[in-house]
Amino acid sequence: MANKLKITWVKSAIGYPKNQKLTVATLGLKKLNHTVIHDDTPAIRGMIKTVSHLVTVEELEA
Repeated sequence: MANKLKITWVKSAIGYPKNQKLTVATLGLKKLNHTVIHDDTPAIRGMIKTVSHLVTVEELEA
């Protein structure tokens, strides 16, 4: 089974480019300290790389 990623939004996107704000929203994060769980896919990894300074990521074993 695929690994999962636990993504938590920890820093505000105010003052960052619009594409980074949209990436945070696309990940499903609604507000600061909100956490979502996604499958570990290349698309999700790319989004995380774009906003790595705004989120924390924890790998979960499925």
